[in-house]
Amino acid sequence: MNITKILNELWESAIYVFFGIIVMVLCYIIIEKITKFSLKKELIEDENIALWTMFAGFFIAIAIIIAAAIK
Repeated sequence: MNITKILNELWESAIYVFFGIIVMVLCYIIIEKITKFSLKKELIEDENIALWTMFAGFFIAIAIIIAAAIK
């Protein structure tokens, strides 16, 4: 393989990773603003397993959507 092609693919992957992280953080912030309770308190202090599961599914769904958009 050509080194230029490899570097180009790595650069594109880094951009998509950065974009994915930004989208997930923005989604968390939006959900934090919409809900009436503190997500940080529920997740960390109260250890709400149902909320952890919901966020896991939510982030996996966003990751699948981003992966589909990349291809």
